[in-house]
This record gives sequence, structure tokens and C-alpha cells, in this order.
Amino acid sequence: MDKPLIFRQLFDADSSTYTYLLADPVSKEAVLIDPVFEQHQRDRALIEELDLTLLATLDTHCHADHVTGAWLMQQAVGSKIGISGRYGDMVSGADYLLDHGDVIKFGDRALEVRATPGHTDGCITYVLDDQTMAFTGDCLLIRGAGRCDFQQGNAHIMYRSITEQIFSLPDDCVIWPAHDYSGRTASSVREEKAYNPRIGGQADENDFVGYMENLGLPHPKKIDIAIPANCVCGRPEDGKMPVIADWGPVRLTYAGVKEIDPQWVAEHLDRLHVVDVRGVDEFNGDLGHIDDAQWLPLPELDDRVSEIPTDQPVVTVCKSGRRSAQATVILKKQGRKEAASLRGGMLSWHQAKLPVVRQ
Repeated sequence: MDKPLIFRQLFDADSSTYTYLLADPVSKEAVLIDPVFEQHQRDRALIEELDLTLLATLDTHCHADHVTGAWLMQQAVGSKIGISGRYGDMVSGADYLLDHGDVIKFGDRALEVRATPGHTDGCITYVLDDQTMAFTGDCLLIRGAGRCDFQQGNAHIMYRSITEQIFSLPDDCVIWPAHDYSGRTASSVREEKAYNPRIGGQADENDFVGYMENLGLPHPKKIDIAIPANCVCGRPEDGKMPVIADWGPVRLTYAGVKEIDPQWVAEHLDRLHVVDVRGVDEFNGDLGHIDDAQWLPLPELDDRVSEIPTDQPVVTVCKSGRRSAQATVILKKQGRKEAASLRGGMLSWHQAKLPVVRQ
């Protein structure tokens, strides 16, 4: 039996944006649709934890409500950037200027590009090779459609985009939009044909245009920041990657835990304060402990944070990295931001053959 597509739907609560990760299960080659700048570390951690090779980030359009994470991912993992070529000179920094009929391959899977302008003139819908999934951006939303009152928007054009390019897909094709503001996650061509209040049922072009031209919506709150940034594929003005911590190579896991590798910690112990949160039997047991580590069991940590020195970053330690991860959460709540969990705990420390103390 063929292995199923690796698929994840991710969400940015601030902008109500969906990001989609798709990967071929055999080659582990992947693409990421509509990444969000502020969610870069989350998305990168997921890609690394699933052991995927990200080939490209693909924006459905030049967004007005958030900044794309395309440039950040390009710098971090070498992925290419794809966006519509119909924006012309408006957009720079992309590797792929996409247009209707183009195909993006990842392993044995592929996405077909369908031009679906109307929200902007460069809007794209990405359709999976077997036409079971369509990533519609802001063209067709769940029981809605993207606004047409700025960025070359045109309700007549959008009507044709939806009816000719999306509603022509199989009825059971799942619609995955770029946004939803009511907690809905997905729909289908059949559902939207029947129940979309703007274009479903017996609505004709005049009905749709009349509806869209009388929405009366305020402009997106981030429009003045988002559009200029997205025109350069999310590259910040200083051209620098944001860092999680300035004291060491701290990584953020998909679960949101700050971690740091044992080898780096061993080489920089003189600049760190190690807090071991295991029980006393473990601290003095077979795995031993790191030299000069402060023993402070996790159940007592919340009440004893004041005992931890404040002049050095803190590395928390346990057996496997699970309890020490929770320790960083407690430290953060008490205002100690320079803290990270030892990745893999004392088990990884031993695997790396790093020195321990036993009593």
C-alpha cells in the first residue's frame, strides 16, 4: 500500500492564517504553503523533527495581513521561494515566478498552479496532483471569499476564478483556505457550491459582485507593514535572521521548548549555570551529574527560583529532557528568560561521552 501524504495544517492566531506542510513520505521532500514570519521557528522545528527536506515555500499571494516567512526559511534551510509572476516588478527575491499551469514537484507528488486572481491579480490556488486537495489562499474561503477592494482586487474576475478554476475540481476535493476567522479548518468544493453565501447555490455573477462590493470592511491592521515586506518575500530591512537567544545556539522545538545541545554546554560551562531538576537518588545515581550543577528538584523549583544566580544563562537538566523542559517554563513565568533545557538530558550527555560527577 502506498504511504499517505505527510500533511500538517498549522495556524497563526494573530492573523488567523493557515500554513500547510506537505511532504512525500518516501523521499521526505516537502513544500510549505503560506508561512508566517513569526511562526518560523515553529515551522522549522516541525520540518526538522519529521526529518524532511524543504524544497520550497509557496505563497498563494502577496499578503496584506501578515509577513511571509519565505525569506527566513530560505536562509535557514536553503528552500526556494515561489510566488505568482503576475506581480511583475512589484515583487523581488523569489526563485520561482509561477503562473497558470506550472507544476511544483516534491518527491513523487506535485502541485498544479492555477491562477485565481480577484483578491489580488497575483493570487494562486495550488491543486494536489490527484485533485483531492486545493489550497485556495484568499480566493475561496470557507463560506466566504477574499475581499476585492484593494491590491488590484476585482469581484468580476474573482467570480470567474472561483467558478472556472476551483468549482471545476471534483466535488469531494477538500478546500484548504489561507484564513478562517471562525475556527473552521476545511471545506469541500461540494459544500461551497451549495452553501457559500456569496457564490454558492443559485448565485450568479451579479449576486456575487453586489455582495463583494458592499462588505464595508476596514483595511487589514498590518497592511502598511505586510505589503512592503512581502514584496521582498519577507526579507527584513536589516537582512538579518532573528535569534532565539544571544548567549548560545538555542533551538525552539515544535512544542515550543528552548533546547541547547550537550556538546556546546560542555564547552561553555564556565559561562553557564546548570540546574539539575531530578530527584536526589537520580542526581547521585548511575548517570551522575554535571560538575558544579545546582541540585534543585522540579517539584520545589517554583518556590526556590530566587536561589538560582542571575548573572549567567541557565541550563536545566534531567534524565531525558522532559522535566527540564517544564523547568524552563517555570523559569520563564518567573521572569528568567535566559534559560534552555539540555537537549536529551543526561542520557544524551552520556552518549556524547561528556564528563560527569558521581557521589
